[in-house]
Amino acid sequence: MTVQLNHTIVAAHDKHASAEFLAGILGLEPSPEFGPFVPVEIPNGVTLDYMETPGAVTPQHYAFLVTEDDFDAIFGRVQQAGLTFWADPLHSRSGEINRNDGGRGVYFDDPDGHNLEILTRPYGSGS
Repeated sequence: MTVQLNHTIVAAHDKHASAEFLAGILGLEPSPEFGPFVPVEIPNGVTLDYMETPGAVTPQHYAFLVTEDDFDAIFGRVQQAGLTFWADPLHSRSGEINRNDGGRGVYFDDPDGHNLEILTRPYGSGS
């Protein structure tokens, strides 16, 4: 049996601004609006579908596995945007990146408080 994640809905106060934020940081483009959603398609085919919510947004965590070169480019955009970043998901190591499993990783928040992560090695891949 083959099971693949196809899409997930991401709550946002401004779906256009949030989709543009993620796409811009990752070096992608938002897709055209589809129904109540503004999708951001990740190169592996998974789509994050931003949808506006009138109430509080419960922050979620979204991690993106990237190459070393992509890490450099994305992290550069994080820094250029003046975003606070952390080496850990609990936001206790500000201004640092981690070197877990012989790779690099960093966490930062989107405009709605979602905890975004870029990493170059899957956790548990060892080194």
